[in-house]
Amino acid sequence: MAKSRRSSSSRRSSGSRGPKAERPLPFVGPGERLWVLDIPYGTQVDAASWHPAVKTHLYVGRRLPAELEPYRPGPYTLGRFVENTLNPDSPVKNPEATDELEPRQIQFEGADVIAARAEAGGRQFLLADEPGVGKTITAVLGATAVGSLRGAQRVLVVADRPAAITIGHWCRTITALGDGGMDWVVITWDRLEKVAAYDWDVIIADEAHALRRTTTKRWKLWAKISGHSKPHDKAPFVIATTATPGHTPLELPYLAPAYAQVLNEPMSAWYAARQPAVVFGEALERHGIGIEEGRYGGTWSADPARRAADLKLVRGWLADERPPAMLHRAAPWGPVPISGMPVTLDPAERAAYEAEWGEFCREMDIARRGRNTAKGRAALLRFRQKAGLIRVDSTVAWIAQQVAAERQVACSVEFVATAADPIADRLRDAGLEVATIYGQDRFDPEAERLRFQTGKAKVCVFTTVASISLHAGETLADGRQASTEPRVGVFHQARFSGIAGRQVTGRTHRDHQVSPWHIAYAEGTVEEQVGKVMVERIAAASDTVGGDTSGLVDLAGLLGADWLPSAALVEHQA
Repeated sequence: MAKSRRSSSSRRSSGSRGPKAERPLPFVGPGERLWVLDIPYGTQVDAASWHPAVKTHLYVGRRLPAELEPYRPGPYTLGRFVENTLNPDSPVKNPEATDELEPRQIQFEGADVIAARAEAGGRQFLLADEPGVGKTITAVLGATAVGSLRGAQRVLVVADRPAAITIGHWCRTITALGDGGMDWVVITWDRLEKVAAYDWDVIIADEAHALRRTTTKRWKLWAKISGHSKPHDKAPFVIATTATPGHTPLELPYLAPAYAQVLNEPMSAWYAARQPAVVFGEALERHGIGIEEGRYGGTWSADPARRAADLKLVRGWLADERPPAMLHRAAPWGPVPISGMPVTLDPAERAAYEAEWGEFCREMDIARRGRNTAKGRAALLRFRQKAGLIRVDSTVAWIAQQVAAERQVACSVEFVATAADPIADRLRDAGLEVATIYGQDRFDPEAERLRFQTGKAKVCVFTTVASISLHAGETLADGRQASTEPRVGVFHQARFSGIAGRQVTGRTHRDHQVSPWHIAYAEGTVEEQVGKVMVERIAAASDTVGGDTSGLVDLAGLLGADWLPSAALVEHQA
């Protein structure tokens, strides 16, 4: 008997370490329903309770009390989808199409190409149009057409952050164009876990370059949701949208399904869950891409002729397929005008800059000799922050001059405490209204964006790289038109990533609005050399598939950081 009790105790103890039984959903009486509520984190609402099974707040009742109405999820949001899933007999109907948007011919044409690819049995499409050409509308029209062809029921849209701007933008677009009778859900990349348990028929991966690295939790969730390991005829149809697919072919693992299919190979030849980057690199090399062994794994060939041939090859795999598996259409208003903006330091600023540069060189040398990657990265970050802080007054003066000339200014920064905050504070001290889109939960990003777009704020200081529109003349959600004052942009710090830089310029240089951009740097310093490299290289990121990354190698050499992995130069960029 004692032995039996010990065995029973052992079993109970073992069971306690296993998964806990899920708490049942609240009881729903006759005439009642489960209401899902989108309650911000940290907000206390007594009438609603958090439920772990659905990971959201719930309320049970016949009607939703007035005090809870502000938290009711809108059409095409995750909350609305979950609520309809919980109430299959009484789903909330989606709105009828408003026809508030009139797609351009180029967008209809793009949707037709996407649909043709799906009709031919394709599983993935790369929509790589330039910023401002209209990828959002093209993708929605294309997904609706694909859904009609395939009898789809569910469409997932994964958008970039900030959620306060991007989710509303996508939901308004779907509402205007119509949902084709399908259930749409719009989320951001950081919420993939919340939709991983559901099956999706069509998926739009907005700003798909967010999937360049396969070592992240985001990638693992994406591989599951998008059916990366599934046969071509069993996977959902994926529309990947980005104006900047990747710096190198090695940064395109999210396109492995398309490559495998057009090359008539199974997914196992291009993807393995345990070593996705290794298998993808081996597949590229097998098909003639110049992959070499580097210090941190496979790297792209440094030979310019080989790179050019490689880019032509990977483009051709998708663009030359019939029907095509990708589209890249240049902006008809031309490339962004971009130039350097030298800043002359006064004697005190020069002394401070030289002191910081000397300290940086000493720290980097110590880190290099000890092969201390973390110390090298930290030294690079500190130097960039302090160097930018020294130039704050010059950037503020330049912005004020542009506003006086009746221009609205978009100021891109990377760091908050040493750039965004001091620039915004000093502009306000000078009597200027400033819109601020940076710092998690510090500001309402959509409200701030509209302050700039309506002209109330003449300056926008932001860290966001993509998914916001700051261009002149934009048609706003309420039907108003954004101010028509010309936009001009300034990088307070040079973006080391060509992808990030190209995306930033597309915030104002879009929809037939030409917006020049300037890269600020301290004259006669290493920043000047960095700035010149970036002026020459930033346009390379808009190449159809992969950009010339020799610029990143040049930057690493200038900063004595060529011994660090290349990600160290760009990992702090938004």
